[in-house]
Amino acid sequence: MTIPDGLKIGVMVNGNELVGGMPQQEALARLFPDAAADSPVDLVRIACHVYEFEQALPAVTWLKERGYQVGFNLMQVADRTEDEVKALARLASAYPMDALYFADSMGSMNPGQVAQIIHWFRSEWTGAMGIHTHDNLGLALSNTLRALDEGVTWVDSTVTGMGRGPGNARTEELAIEIAARSGKSANMVPLMVLLREHFKPMQAHYGWGSNPYYYLAGKYGIHPTYIQEMLGDSRYSEEDVLAVIEHLRVEGGKKFNLNTLDAARHFYRGEPKGRWTPKERFARREVLLLGTGPGVARHRSALERYIRDKKPLVLALNTQSAIDAELIDLRVACHPVRLLADCEAHTRLPQPLITPYSMLPPDVRDSLGNKEVLDFGLKVQADSFVFKDKHCTSPTSLVVGYALAVATSGNASRILMAGFDGYSADDPRSREMHQLLEQYQDSEGALPIKSITPTRYGVQSESVYAL
Repeated sequence: MTIPDGLKIGVMVNGNELVGGMPQQEALARLFPDAAADSPVDLVRIACHVYEFEQALPAVTWLKERGYQVGFNLMQVADRTEDEVKALARLASAYPMDALYFADSMGSMNPGQVAQIIHWFRSEWTGAMGIHTHDNLGLALSNTLRALDEGVTWVDSTVTGMGRGPGNARTEELAIEIAARSGKSANMVPLMVLLREHFKPMQAHYGWGSNPYYYLAGKYGIHPTYIQEMLGDSRYSEEDVLAVIEHLRVEGGKKFNLNTLDAARHFYRGEPKGRWTPKERFARREVLLLGTGPGVARHRSALERYIRDKKPLVLALNTQSAIDAELIDLRVACHPVRLLADCEAHTRLPQPLITPYSMLPPDVRDSLGNKEVLDFGLKVQADSFVFKDKHCTSPTSLVVGYALAVATSGNASRILMAGFDGYSADDPRSREMHQLLEQYQDSEGALPIKSITPTRYGVQSESVYAL
């Protein structure tokens, strides 16, 4: 790699790499085997949480002795008290670092809060200060400019705001503002060419930048990785993402927990297990499966009349409540994040819940409290439906597939579907549902299925009014 003359290289190190099992000096020696004079790196910045700060600080001395500029980037200080912030500044003042940064990790701060944090630091820290902003609320630039007004001299930005999730302050905007403040003209042509030729195509492809989900995450102090993970997973509908945000708003989501979201990808592994057999409730019964589409509410009167007259076993997906609750016999849910988001609603709803309870992560089981659950196991395996007494295999974690498998394992007579309106042709969820229903109908032991409200899916249809 050729480094242009006059360009200084800075690197960021995670603080947890310096306070783990390996002795700190050994870790530093592996990361920086050469002194600064023999290294392409000039600046080392250590990003750490508050609880890692004191243990990580001795790295400053080691790096300074080898000629590096050193900065510390304190994360998640927005919700710390005045006494806590001042205590951190006192710890920093004992070490010869070049800049003490703080980050608006959740993108939740406004300019007034930025100024307050700086004043607290300034009461105990006299060295240079820096700020690293995130753009969840669209305030990354405003917060950076307010920090400059308050005497901060180190600021971060990225071209087009490129960064994880909502991104950061945009270099092109910050350059304009700093030029205006200094009274100097800035030649923006090379930067704008760079934007057009390289960064804008990348932004269109990778999709960084704020959106309403990141805005809500910033507003409620939720770690943006939750949003990033869900937006990168086609299984989460808009409703799912908003439900998770609402749950994290109440329960707290400042620290990203893999158990909360990654469980959605991993907890179905291994052999399925369950304790309940659906034959107890489903054998030889006609099952009416209620989806979440608008068709249920649109044809509510006819559906309720059919239920009262024909007495099918009514199985509702998740928390679907578009018809009289007294007419719903059971509910079914299997996606752990959706369960976590809906746990409060499930505990209020009177119907027993069919779910792979013994396979769920502990935090999801705890969230269901004393809810009556019917434990039916689930294994996800591509292109496969298998129906057993106490568990099933489905090609997807979609609750529709799980519900079809429950009814089939229970030896129901047939399945009527309502509220499966379908998505537009260009919606990726449409293809996924079409494929799922085709796989079910082609599987050994599949029951006859029929949609009794309008649907775009390739299943036999008959109007509920004709029935």
